[in-house]
Amino acid sequence: MRKRAVAASVLASLGILTVGWQIGAATAAPAISTSGGTAVGKTAASSAASGPAAAPAPTASAPAAATGSGLKDGTFTGASADTPFGSVQVAITISGGKITAVKALKLTDQGGRSVQISNYAAPILRQEVLASQSTNVNNVNGATYTTDGYLTSVQSALDQAKA
Repeated sequence: MRKRAVAASVLASLGILTVGWQIGAATAAPAISTSGGTAVGKTAASSAASGPAAAPAPTASAPAAATGSGLKDGTFTGASADTPFGSVQVAITISGGKITAVKALKLTDQGGRSVQISNYAAPILRQEVLASQSTNVNNVNGATYTTDGYLTSVQSALDQAKA
């Protein structure tokens, strides 16, 4: 009898947390225009394996001379990174050798939950990449596949920007 009570209380707690998280994500997440692919979030503790990234897309603007950071100024479009649920693509702008802008060109968009996850994760990932000036950022909890695809595309763009 005690085991049933413990199991019931654990399940009830998980249900309350899940509903609260979904309500918070639906109301707090800023809207972002998405196109192509899908993703389903997982917890940070879950393992994720992204598929191989496609060949890098051409840059959106001609790069300028290299700066002291080893990065050329300009706008660089990362490769479209495949995830088990679709693809993600990002463009970065380098100015003065620093990442000054990160724009998601393609986020997962198949299924309502996938759109919610992308809309929740993209602004967090953008802010983290700008703050760290690299792809060395924490995984967004609940958006492991989106995080992996986003950071893979950012790294592809950074590789293009190297002098």
